[in-house]
Amino acid sequence: MIAKLKGLVDQLLDGMAVIDVGGVGYLIFCSRRTLDRLGAPGNAVSVHVETHVREDHIHLYGFADRAELEAYRVLTTVQGVGGRHALALLSVLGPEELSMAIAAQDKAMLTRADGVGPKLAARICAELKDKMAAIPLGPSALTKGASAPKAEAAGSGGVNEDAVSALVNLGYGRSEAFGAVARAARELGDGATVQALIPAALKELS
Repeated sequence: MIAKLKGLVDQLLDGMAVIDVGGVGYLIFCSRRTLDRLGAPGNAVSVHVETHVREDHIHLYGFADRAELEAYRVLTTVQGVGGRHALALLSVLGPEELSMAIAAQDKAMLTRADGVGPKLAARICAELKDKMAAIPLGPSALTKGASAPKAEAAGSGGVNEDAVSALVNLGYGRSEAFGAVARAARELGDGATVQALIPAALKELS
């Protein structure tokens, strides 16, 4: 099993790259995010690899960092989500954005990925809402150093969800509203009211 490749970028293709390792070219399937980070042909790179072995093929999936690899692994535990869907999702959402979208149950955010319709997005949200801690967040995490947000943080009912709904009604996306309310709730502490959360969350969004 191949777990990592270190070499030179030989070719960049549509959804794929060829990495030259000591004169041997390895074809890896990648997200747009990873392809962008690989840079131009000739660049020295190191990529994490997930190897899929089947009777009719061996596919290598490459990732620029460990966070994206772990996100891919969690995504492919969902029924109906194969490598193509997982890479499509990771092409439009980084690991931290994916984590926030699922924690917020933001199905619309997931449907931005090619081939991910409302039904599949709903299944991903439902099956992964309690598994988000398995996706490590990157340095740009919205929660400023916190671990992956729990879906219950703004679960159905309660003042947090009311505040999220209010922000969505003002035109904000559900994921960004969820993140802002979560940060505001941490700042204000237990017992914060909707009337206190909304202006605090708006300040976070400004």
